[in-house]
Amino acid sequence: MVYDGECPMCRSYVRWQRVRRDVGELELIDARQDSEARRELTAMGFDLDEGFALQVGERWYHGSEALHRLTLLGTRSGLFNRLMYRLFASPERTARLYPLFRACRTGLLKVLRKGAIDNLGRK
Repeated sequence: MVYDGECPMCRSYVRWQRVRRDVGELELIDARQDSEARRELTAMGFDLDEGFALQVGERWYHGSEALHRLTLLGTRSGLFNRLMYRLFASPERTARLYPLFRACRTGLLKVLRKGAIDNLGRK
């Protein structure tokens, strides 16, 4: 999973999210650091300021699709994971809610005076 390591909301999410044991370990990659995953996502045109990315097998998911997929891979244990499942198990609901979470992240980063990830060189 490639996420914004400087966003407190994103860091909290990845700290609390638990995937099922049969899925394996969730590798966390900071989108602000150079990595093979970041380079691959950039080449594919994924804007990491628009959402995190999750690789399952050979396929990458981005934004609301990544959140939905990660939710399906998650456990149902603990209040946080049960809440995430209730909110994001539906791809349609996830697509509707994701822009709100992205706007909260953008606002939080502005308040904290953190710049964009800008992996596509657009900002």
